[in-house]
Amino acid sequence: MSRAQATATVNHAETSGGYDPSFFNELAAIEDRHFWFRGRNALIRQLIGKICQRQRPGYFVLEIGCGTGNVLRTLRQTCRGGTVIGMELWFDGLRYARQRTDAMLVQGDVRRLPFRTQFDVVGMFDVLEHIPEEHETLVAVRDALAPGGKFILTLPAHQFLWSYFDEASRHCRRYSESEIKKKLNEAGFRVEFLSQFMACIFPLMWMQRKIFRGHQKKAGDARTLAGKEFRIVPLVNNLLRWLLNLEAGWLARGHTLSLGTSLVVVASKV
Repeated sequence: MSRAQATATVNHAETSGGYDPSFFNELAAIEDRHFWFRGRNALIRQLIGKICQRQRPGYFVLEIGCGTGNVLRTLRQTCRGGTVIGMELWFDGLRYARQRTDAMLVQGDVRRLPFRTQFDVVGMFDVLEHIPEEHETLVAVRDALAPGGKFILTLPAHQFLWSYFDEASRHCRRYSESEIKKKLNEAGFRVEFLSQFMACIFPLMWMQRKIFRGHQKKAGDARTLAGKEFRIVPLVNNLLRWLLNLEAGWLARGHTLSLGTSLVVVASKV
């Protein structure tokens, strides 16, 4: 790397992280086919593509919390002309990421980023909700960005959708649009685009969460219930993939959605 070398110093993962690394095995087995992950990737691909088109050759892109490399692979394919780096706290995820992409991989903690360079684009995709030190994390991301750099993130929406899945996933919170905008502003960002997405699955999730909320103990523990959501039903999976691709195209054209189970945000460093 040229613009002040990014160090490859490895920070050992801390066991206090807000994520269960045993999920990596299940995720790696289904991410390439499951409608949720493919739909999110379709949206990220289009939004990040527009951002990177405006970058000068040689720009730097960092994904924080790259996990198994499912999104990182999409970034590597989309951000041509740039250097893409994936960082993950847990080595369990990096083992899978190495099989999926040739992007540089670093094990590290977002609160102590092991880089000497600043990045033109930073992504966090369903990561912030796992981190108790929310403001500290956002400030660290801001400091890692070059002047005018872009921050793109996805998050789970609506606290009223909190369920066994959030508990099993070790989420700290779900977000409203006004809440994440306020927190980004406080950390030194200007929000340029903010929308809900995954609108087509909102009714399904709302009903499912309502049904299981009062029967979690009878139906099984949170981890077991969450695992069932990774099942792939081909016909339903293909239909939802198609609908989410339509959503991605709509949002990429600058429109927004007023309903969804997730949020997508593009912000810039002030």
